[in-house]
Amino acid sequence: MSNTKIAVVTGGNKGIGYAIVKGLCEKFDGIVYLTARDVGRGEAAVSELQKLGLKPKFHQFDITDQKSLETFRDFIKNEHGGIDVLVNNAAIAYKSAATEPFGVQAENTLHVNFFSLLNTCHMLFPLLRPHARVVNLSSCEGHLKKIPGELLREKLSSSTLTEEELTDLMKQFIVAAKLGNHRAEGWPNSTYQVSKVGVSALTFIQQRAFDADPREDLIVNAVHPGYVDTDMTSHTGPLTIEQGAEAPLYLALLPSGVKSPRGCYVWHNKAIVDWVSGPTPSRY
Repeated sequence: MSNTKIAVVTGGNKGIGYAIVKGLCEKFDGIVYLTARDVGRGEAAVSELQKLGLKPKFHQFDITDQKSLETFRDFIKNEHGGIDVLVNNAAIAYKSAATEPFGVQAENTLHVNFFSLLNTCHMLFPLLRPHARVVNLSSCEGHLKKIPGELLREKLSSSTLTEEELTDLMKQFIVAAKLGNHRAEGWPNSTYQVSKVGVSALTFIQQRAFDADPREDLIVNAVHPGYVDTDMTSHTGPLTIEQGAEAPLYLALLPSGVKSPRGCYVWHNKAIVDWVSGPTPSRY
């Protein structure tokens, strides 16, 4: 075990995650782990980066699988002792033409994008070293304004909101989605929006916990990477994956002792956005 710095990117075999791994390999002074749930795709992505002269390492990691999570945690702990950069990128989104019932989409989307991300944090945060940086991939869809209900917005934006309360709100949405009364209860008609609003709100809670943590200078931020040309956007986004990686990389590589951004909602142009009131710097 050495003092070598360690960076981990979830869902790193394609799209923005792949570009973040590429950027970290170029700029991060340490070992970069490209993780993916599919071994073949992950190893293929590493091979492509190696052709560019870069040296990421691969490890299988499915954030939705508890055994996979425990295996990865134990590997990092035993091999390296800690983590210096964690980028929570892995996520899913249903297409507009999806035929699954809305309640099913809600349960599956929240399971991956919120609850599995949260579980990943629970498992890996104890390994964060002092001055560690965590980046949660949110979205322009993760702005509080995407929630129609005023009472829900008040709850989600409360400075005293706890992780348990936020988790309960996400579960309430799933129940409402299955019953078909989610809009009547103030939720949007988008499971992806709710999942990313949850990620944004979780980020603020996590930073409050970091501020009270004995480990020095722990920082977490939520980022909207922009509307990027990826499978998730059906390749309709105007930005390249490299452009989408710029703000996440900026946040992952924040220098020691930086005062801001800390626990912020950051736009793809690196601007800090007021999560409660806006405005946002651009449409996407």
